[in-house]
Amino acid sequence: MNIRTYGEKLKKETKQRLNIMSGHIFTFVKWIIIALIVGVVVGGFSTLFGHAMNYVTQFRQENGFILYLLPLGGIFIVALYKLCNFENDKGTNTVISNLHANDDIPLRQAPLIFLSTVVTHLCGGSAGREGAALQMGGSLGNGIGKLIRLDENDKRMTVMCGMSAAFSALFGTPMAAAIFSIEVGSVGIMYYSALVPCVFASVIASRFAVNMGIRPESFHIELIPEMNVPNVLKIMALCIICAFVSCIFCIILHEMGKLLRVVFKNGYVRIVAASLVIIGAAKLLGTTDYMGAGIDVIERAMEGEAAPYAFIVKIILTAVTLGAGFKGGEIVPSFFIGATLGCTLGNLFGISPSFSAALGMTSIFCGATNCPLTSLLISFELFGYKGVLFFMMAAAISFMMSGYYGLYAEQKIMYSKTKTQYINKTTH
Repeated sequence: MNIRTYGEKLKKETKQRLNIMSGHIFTFVKWIIIALIVGVVVGGFSTLFGHAMNYVTQFRQENGFILYLLPLGGIFIVALYKLCNFENDKGTNTVISNLHANDDIPLRQAPLIFLSTVVTHLCGGSAGREGAALQMGGSLGNGIGKLIRLDENDKRMTVMCGMSAAFSALFGTPMAAAIFSIEVGSVGIMYYSALVPCVFASVIASRFAVNMGIRPESFHIELIPEMNVPNVLKIMALCIICAFVSCIFCIILHEMGKLLRVVFKNGYVRIVAASLVIIGAAKLLGTTDYMGAGIDVIERAMEGEAAPYAFIVKIILTAVTLGAGFKGGEIVPSFFIGATLGCTLGNLFGISPSFSAALGMTSIFCGATNCPLTSLLISFELFGYKGVLFFMMAAAISFMMSGYYGLYAEQKIMYSKTKTQYINKTTH
């Protein structure tokens, strides 16, 4: 090759490299702008939702009579969804389905889940809030993608951006929120192309929410155990038990909904019957600990105080609440179940109940969502970086031992949890 030929080749390659670099810069700027829009819009909507949830929770706690209005709240929710022709709503599964097949997410899902979740918590339904946030974020992200005329692949990324932004704004965990929406749809395959927009949307929404008065969740851990063989064995046993309980939670959650639909075919009758069960449980137990999300119970568990049966009651009442047609999330109930179970096992095994509650939260969340990276990141953001090796073990053990169960029926497990084998199956 002579000098002239080499020079022409170098010139051509340099031009190609510059074109590639300019394309990357354009794509980066494009997604930063989109992430900014999604972060502000979804962050603002989620902040309003967060304040509404805080208000109705405080109102319910100060006015115990409101629990008796649960049947009326349930009738209102069923009527609202019938009126909006959204009776077959599949909740968070609708959003996850969009990540696989570009199924449409109706924009009306955002205000519907907002209002119905607020009513559920106002009247004392046993449910969380982050699941509702994911639906709002996915719906708004999809709507923004349509508005700016993105293609189907890019619109899928705005859905993930919306999910990250809503989760981050409401719970104050931007690292976990950014990864969760990328990880939850297809376990074993992550859409790294969505990393930049999801990270920026998550951070923007988180900062927006903090500046508007939404306090990020965090918990204080006491007495982190020493890393030695006896403690490691005890913690391994705790995490295995939590993994199995996460499977039980998922099974009961899915089967309760099917059972209630078989027994009570009419939606109004079904939700009133479930309301009476929830009210009866509250009166029988003499406490409202299991109403709403139960953050106060999680905080007490982190201090080493939890009823040994609390996790069982929460599993049943959450399944009855969501299975009957009330709206809310499954993630905070998984934290409740993990914290109370972990605290109980910690007292039993002779490990710090506070630290065991944190491990239980991480394990149950991981087992129920099949998201080990998110579980590890959320443990950092909720509990700090002390005990990181134990949290890493908890996420790993729970991910393997929970099998192919999960909160979301549309979630796909792309690769086996025990072999390097492609399986492409949905959770059960």
